[in-house]
Amino acid sequence: MESKYLIIYNEISNKIENNKVQSGEKLSSENEMMKKYNVSRDTIRKALNLLESNGYIQKVKGKGSFVLDINKFDFPVSGLTSFKELSTKMGVESNTLVKELKLIKPDNFLMKQLNLSKNDDVWKVIRVREINNKKIILDKDFFNKKYVPLLTKDICENSIYEYLENELGLKISFAKKEITVQQATQEDKSYLDFENYNMIVVVKNYIYLDDMSLFQYTESRHRPDRFKFVEFARRK
Repeated sequence: MESKYLIIYNEISNKIENNKVQSGEKLSSENEMMKKYNVSRDTIRKALNLLESNGYIQKVKGKGSFVLDINKFDFPVSGLTSFKELSTKMGVESNTLVKELKLIKPDNFLMKQLNLSKNDDVWKVIRVREINNKKIILDKDFFNKKYVPLLTKDICENSIYEYLENELGLKISFAKKEITVQQATQEDKSYLDFENYNMIVVVKNYIYLDDMSLFQYTESRHRPDRFKFVEFARRK
């Protein structure tokens, strides 16, 4: 027989997932839940702790338990998936806004990231990603022109990877990734619908072709409340 706290957990989590309880809404007090479910305070607290651990609620001392926004965009840590592929898979309404597209000479930072010389050319692409009409990702891409001779606004608005693979015939193979949480910059706040958040999740990608050539460096800057990063791991 299923434990009482699990029954309570499942009932509340199902309501949250099915939008019967809205983000930001306060749950009933512990005393009210004790009466409703006819259980002890310990049982209610076990259910609430599980809800908090799994990201459904946030307990605020002296105020109660509040429902969190679970409509986050699952972003795989492993694998190489374009924004267009990911948003299609997730079934969300998305849009890409190209803020900057130009050919530049690399500074010292880019020379280091892409193993370039000061005489090389680099495509700089700044894009804002909208999901459900909210600007929540700032993508800063840098492509070695040796491998990507041409980029246009239309290509950048649609899918750069489709163009690289289908038109240029490049074989994108793997990436090294770094994930950090940083203080949001003024640039982040100017491009994104940032609301009251001070931190941003930064995913740096070093992307290679199948011949081991490093051709792209990316900083993908994510508003922290709208994303969760997922990974599958198995013990060997």
